[in-house]
Amino acid sequence: MPCSVSGVEMRKRQAAHIEAPPQAPGQPRPNTCCLCWCGCCKCLWNEERMERNERQTCTMMDSIDAAEEQHPSLEELLSWARSFDMMLRSFEGREIFREFLRSEYSEDNLLFWLACEELKKETNPSVVDEKARIIYEDYVSILSPKEVSLDSRVREGINQSLAEPSNAMYEEAQLQIYTLMHRDSFPRFLNSSVYRDLLASRRRTCLDT
Repeated sequence: MPCSVSGVEMRKRQAAHIEAPPQAPGQPRPNTCCLCWCGCCKCLWNEERMERNERQTCTMMDSIDAAEEQHPSLEELLSWARSFDMMLRSFEGREIFREFLRSEYSEDNLLFWLACEELKKETNPSVVDEKARIIYEDYVSILSPKEVSLDSRVREGINQSLAEPSNAMYEEAQLQIYTLMHRDSFPRFLNSSVYRDLLASRRRTCLDT
């Protein structure tokens, strides 16, 4: 499967990077993670982060495959046009919307929103701390390649909350990204070929039956 192949290739790249010759004294080390004070790419935190990203990639591919297999009904597709929230509550809706966002290079907005939803459900303090910091590193930090668009006031509030993370620390940021998707991305999605072609296909299926 494509997911397995990508996982093997990723592990090969990680292995090649780890086995690379040591840096000369005084030279900066590449790929130093911000939570690793040893400055070494072999640190446990960095390796666990790589493994987590690999698992997320596999989960992403599995979810897309599952959405293609389940095929939302015509009634469900029409309900999405009436309600953004209804689409987000639907597994198939989220995956199809995610496909559209990927074509606009804004998929990370939805991934951030989903990560915040998962964090809000968490009650274990140690898990809350870990997930809150992962979200920060993946979507909020200015060093992240997946940084989402947040205003400076909200970003500063998150930075202050990092001292004592909570499962509600991203609520304002999550609302800001939700509003962006609802007002900006969602109308374009409803007019996109991704949604309209699927809707037309379901209508043809209903007529045939």
